[in-house]
Amino acid sequence: MDVILWVAIPYAAIAVFIVGHVWRYRYDKFGWTTRSSQTYESRLLRWGSPMFHIGILMVIAGHAVGLLIPREWLYAIGISEEMYHFGATFLGTAAAVLTLAGLAILVYRRRTVGPVFLATTVMDKVMYVFLGVTLLFGTLATVVYQVFGGGFHYRETISPWIRSILFFQPQPELMVDVPLLFQIHVLSAFALFALWPFTRLVHVFSAPLGYLTRPYIVYRSRDAHRGARPPRRGWDPVSAPDPQRLRRP
Repeated sequence: MDVILWVAIPYAAIAVFIVGHVWRYRYDKFGWTTRSSQTYESRLLRWGSPMFHIGILMVIAGHAVGLLIPREWLYAIGISEEMYHFGATFLGTAAAVLTLAGLAILVYRRRTVGPVFLATTVMDKVMYVFLGVTLLFGTLATVVYQVFGGGFHYRETISPWIRSILFFQPQPELMVDVPLLFQIHVLSAFALFALWPFTRLVHVFSAPLGYLTRPYIVYRSRDAHRGARPPRRGWDPVSAPDPQRLRRP
C-alpha cells in the first residue's frame, strides 16, 4: 500500500499531467482558455480574483522553497531555521487564508450569479472541489501542527520524498509516519495535478507573448465628422465612397 500511495499514484498523476497538457494543446487549442465570465458579473470578481491569484502565487512560492530547496542551501545563504519557520508558518498561513477567501468568493459568485452558474461546466465543479480540498487540508495541517502544535519537520520527510520522486529514486518509507492531514493534502494535490489538463487551469501555462510582436491594428473612421483634434501627421483620412460612382450603368 505504501508503494501504491507514495510511488504509483504520484508517478501516474505526473504522467497524466504531462501527457494531458500535450494532448489538450494539440487537439483543443480553442478550449485552452480561462472561459472568462467577467461580462456576466464583475463586482465579486473584482475582489475574489486578485485575492485568489495573489494568495496562490504566494502559496506556490512557499511550496517551491520548502519542498524543492534543501535546507542546507538556505543555511548557506543566511536563512536560519527560525527565519524559515516564521515565513513558512505565519506568512504561509496568511497566504493560505487569502487564497481560501478568494476561492470562497469565486465559488459563491459561480453559485449565486445565474449567467455565471449556467456557464460553469462539470469539470469546473470537480476542479473547485479538489482545489478547495487541497487548500483546506494544507491550511489545517499548517495550523494544527505548525501554529498550535509542537511543529512537524516536513523538510525531513515530505521534502526529501518529493525530491526522490522527481529524481526517479522514490523513497516511500519517508511518508509512512507523516501526519494524516499532510498525507491527505499531498494525495489531493496529486489528484488535482491529474485533473489539471482537463480544466480551465491550463491557462496557467499561457502567456500573451504574441501581443509584444504583433502589428498594430489601424482603425480608420468612415464618418466625415472626426472631432476637434486635427489628424496626426502621416495618416491620410479615408473618405466615404460616392454611392453614385458605385452604381452600375
